[in-house]
Amino acid sequence: MKAVVLYEHGSVDSLVLTEDYPKPDIEPGKVLVRVEATSLNYHDIFTVRGMPGIRIPMPVVPGLDIAGTVDEIGAGVEGFTVGDRVVVNPLNSAFELMGEVMDGGLAQYSLVEAGQLIPLPDSVSFAEAAALPVAYGTAHRMIIGKNAIKAGDKVLVLGASGGVGTASVLIAKQLGAYVVAAVGSDDKGRKLLEYGADEYFNYRDIAIDAWTRANVGKPSRSSTEPGFDVIINNTGGDTWHPTLKSTKLGGTILVCGATAGFNPAEDLRYIWSFELKVQGSNGFGREDIEALVNLIDTQDFHPVVDSVLTLEEAPDALKRLEDRGVTGKVIIAPWGTDA
Repeated sequence: MKAVVLYEHGSVDSLVLTEDYPKPDIEPGKVLVRVEATSLNYHDIFTVRGMPGIRIPMPVVPGLDIAGTVDEIGAGVEGFTVGDRVVVNPLNSAFELMGEVMDGGLAQYSLVEAGQLIPLPDSVSFAEAAALPVAYGTAHRMIIGKNAIKAGDKVLVLGASGGVGTASVLIAKQLGAYVVAAVGSDDKGRKLLEYGADEYFNYRDIAIDAWTRANVGKPSRSSTEPGFDVIINNTGGDTWHPTLKSTKLGGTILVCGATAGFNPAEDLRYIWSFELKVQGSNGFGREDIEALVNLIDTQDFHPVVDSVLTLEEAPDALKRLEDRGVTGKVIIAPWGTDA
């Protein structure tokens, strides 16, 4: 079968497109899925580079998010028939990730445990479904699962043009929040306004805390008015200190990642002086993916899709993601771009 394969750690250029990668053999308790769509995540870049403490067997097919149809069913599997439309929970029963320690979605077929399958209604396209598990599932768990945002809240989303960022913008708006998107270009900002953000600013032109002081007010230890009610920070690095300085008295900082660095400069004075709540959220659960599928099925909710591309285009697309040149989710369609 056709697949994009990682044979050794390195740069994105280390990925190899092959047309003769072994098609998985069916196993008891598992299902072979014909992959109609998979989406790229920044985690794929970490997999390519190699991550301390995580041993990745080689060769491996990256790609955490998978949507497609049931192609073959192993012994002992009940509740599914060949041709069923499904989206895959990237975590198996051993909490191992697709596309990391087992072959993922950048291939025409993928072998998964039956318990990872989530039925997909006809109203949800494969491309939309493939956008959901990691990025939207993470945002859903962080915002909905932690009951972190309510109607009327002033919310700042950092890294707003990425997968988790765009998901956070959409979910926060659906909850009735006033959402400000921090982005790295005006082009991305204008796109975020189209997707529902109320305002945006370019963090390359003005610092996060400087924009907050000028437009939302400098947080005060005697008033809960100025500053943001909630700041979503999945970047870390040099965004952390200005985040502390931009959150209102009693406000909340939501943290689900650290793509810009996990060991930032800290200033504990802001946390106690402004009585800040720092709420961590780790990944996603099956219930988050199911809730998001239902959201698309029953309401006017649609993931932000940057582009739908072929397997041949996947390495270049991953490079564009690495260079922060993407707004929303890049979808790879192994059988053609009509996912």
